[in-house]
Amino acid sequence: MKPILSSFALIASGLLFGYGIRRLFEKGFLGPDERLGLIRSFLQRLVLLGLGPLTFVGALWIVEIREPKIALLALIGAFCHIFGGAAAAAGARLFRMAPPQAGAFFCCGFFTNVGAIGGLVIFLFLGEEGYAMMPLFKLLEELVYYGIGFPVARLYGTGQKTAAGGSLLPRLLRDPFLRVAIGGLLLGTSLNLSGIPRPAVYGSLNRLLIPLSTVLLLASIGMAMRFGKTAAWLKEGLALTALKFLLVPAVCVSLGALAGLGGIAGGLPLKAVLVFSSMPVAFNALVPPSLYGLDLDLANSCFLISVLGLAALLPVLHFALGLM
Repeated sequence: MKPILSSFALIASGLLFGYGIRRLFEKGFLGPDERLGLIRSFLQRLVLLGLGPLTFVGALWIVEIREPKIALLALIGAFCHIFGGAAAAAGARLFRMAPPQAGAFFCCGFFTNVGAIGGLVIFLFLGEEGYAMMPLFKLLEELVYYGIGFPVARLYGTGQKTAAGGSLLPRLLRDPFLRVAIGGLLLGTSLNLSGIPRPAVYGSLNRLLIPLSTVLLLASIGMAMRFGKTAAWLKEGLALTALKFLLVPAVCVSLGALAGLGGIAGGLPLKAVLVFSSMPVAFNALVPPSLYGLDLDLANSCFLISVLGLAALLPVLHFALGLM
């Protein structure tokens, strides 16, 4: 029970702390609202450009990565987003949603919280070696986000903003988050293959920094949470949550098993596929609705309902990992 309770505690504390900060800003206790956006941006950059790369370099340093098949994690990670978005688009047709709602529903199916929540869950359930699978699973994430997710969301929308437009390759090359992620992946892999032993202190550092990174990132998400119209989209939110917690992982794990991931490194890559593919809606799902005039209330509701659904998911996930 300890990993499950630890996951609940850290996820809830991060989101609630961030939401509490937001409420204090709304009441004027912490200054003008503009500061809130600066704090959110600072926390996200601190984690994604600083603490995150530091932790997964250390994790990659000690994991067994000499089996070539492990590279398939990147392809399955990309497929996870694409299949989730396609399934949500089909679901939107069943609900007979208008384009603004269908586009928001697609975003919630497409964008998955592999990093903040997935990284914490796999670290607490499977340790550093499991956590080291995350940068591999996320390797093509930016490519599918900007190359598929945003353009498809734009097709549903009526907004005039074009922040995600333009040529894909130059935009990806300019993205500091992608460059740091790839740099960390290359450095960690190089250290692993070099045979240089990792300093013992690195393990203790990661046991502190991995949960801290998740709490800080979730706090930044909590600072933007809105509960207003969640009840109005409860049916759609529950359907989307079932899609992400049941359908997507069932298909992705089957694909991983067929690729032979269960037969290498003690089955760790296949367990990683199960964890990462069953995570809730990512906060990124709220960005395209803001850009393209989609239904932000629906997207926000699906995000919140899926995060709350972790209360049911985590015990089942922990049990399923024990059977693999």
